[in-house]
Amino acid sequence: MAKHPNILIMMADQLRADVLGSYGNQVCQTPNLDNFAASGVVFENSFTPNPICVPARASLTTGNYPHICTGNKNNSGRIRDDQVKIAEHFASHGYETYACGKLHYVPYAPPGKPRLLHGFQHCDLNESGRLQRAFDPQGKLRGLDDYIDYLADVGWPGYSRAHGAGQNDVRPCPTPLPTEHYVDHWVADRSIKHLGEHMKSRRDKPFFIFCSFPKPHESLDPPAECVALYDPREIPPPLGDETFLADRSPGMERARYTHNITTLSPAAMQVVKMYYFALVTFQDAQVGRVLQALEIAGVADDTIVIYLADHGDMMGDFGTYFKGNFLNGSAHVPIIIRAPGVAPARKKQLAGLQDILPTLATLTDCPLPKEVQGVDLTPALQHENAPTRELYYGSCGGPPGQKAMVFDGRWKYCYSQQGPTEELYDLAEDPDELVNLASQPDAEKLLKPWRQKLIAEAQKLGDTQLMDGKGLATAPLDRSGFKDLPLKGINWRWF
Repeated sequence: MAKHPNILIMMADQLRADVLGSYGNQVCQTPNLDNFAASGVVFENSFTPNPICVPARASLTTGNYPHICTGNKNNSGRIRDDQVKIAEHFASHGYETYACGKLHYVPYAPPGKPRLLHGFQHCDLNESGRLQRAFDPQGKLRGLDDYIDYLADVGWPGYSRAHGAGQNDVRPCPTPLPTEHYVDHWVADRSIKHLGEHMKSRRDKPFFIFCSFPKPHESLDPPAECVALYDPREIPPPLGDETFLADRSPGMERARYTHNITTLSPAAMQVVKMYYFALVTFQDAQVGRVLQALEIAGVADDTIVIYLADHGDMMGDFGTYFKGNFLNGSAHVPIIIRAPGVAPARKKQLAGLQDILPTLATLTDCPLPKEVQGVDLTPALQHENAPTRELYYGSCGGPPGQKAMVFDGRWKYCYSQQGPTEELYDLAEDPDELVNLASQPDAEKLLKPWRQKLIAEAQKLGDTQLMDGKGLATAPLDRSGFKDLPLKGINWRWF
């Protein structure tokens, strides 16, 4: 093995852990990821520190929580200059660094300005239509988005249905694109191409490849061949329904109206989930192609491989979709690590995206220049019962809509500033989070210690915005106005 092992991170966008066979799904077809999981370490209690795209990715990049690394817990905020950044760090230790697909670093650069890459030396990027929406609404400029340019080059200009162009819509349809031109296929192609070029001209250096798939995030437009693998009647219906939302994080109920979810019938929701499964199955095939390329190149045994996601998707559970809350559908993400010399295993220890950078730093013998908030998972990888943390903390949103969570492996406490709204779940007895114990009679004796635990974690981790002079910050809430909110995010256009 080389002095420094190679690194391959494969990331999904908006993929909940329980859609994978290795996390218990018996319907969605993920044979390649299941085989990969069997050869690696599966963290069963793995979470995003923030169930929103940009801040989750900032945590992965820096090893810190978003309120530290960007100062923003919403879908904006540039990574601060004083932060360690994963690609910069490994480049400084002699790695050649590659990014393929979605980085989602903001702010986006206008035409003619350098991209914000944070240390990636070779890039083929697709930002899901955001660059076009910001700088080129007519889709005529080249040089903004590599995938958009690619589609024009192969004769399919304007046929990418990109959610970053305002299409956070769950109404599905198969893509018109040939399978070989679909975005996740392109990301795998570019990752394989960079691997081949590296082995041809730079093989004396270790590589770090970030293969970042834009799917299964909406729009739900998989290739028809993957849709044909499923029968909607055999798709498990979502958990619960909208009646469960009255005592839960208000953003979930709000989304039902802002995204026209109230019009979906139970059968329609099964069809939506079927298309989500089809996207996951297609991505699974691309993961298999990339892993096979490692084998063909002869470096599979010298490469640390990680598969993870930035956050999940409620996918109809409790009558809602998307993310931005700390229920498992939104916040529980896969983290699977295969590393040289590490035996396959399943782990119960608490883990999160912020742990990836410090873990890789140890596994590669590339020490970080400063301490980060993430936990080094190496002891847990190498020893059965090595602890990681007693509580997992997550936080998202800005005032007045902040949300936070603490989880100890059994009990999960969620706090929403608006209301305020509290949730408490015993996942040992209620793994589907069907019963909010915070709404039960005499709940106060259960809730009080969990509030204190949340406050203590927020203070320890510097999330001071979550508190005011009296304790946890609060804000008023009127759910009656949700039905009058304007629709958003359901444009239907092709870029």
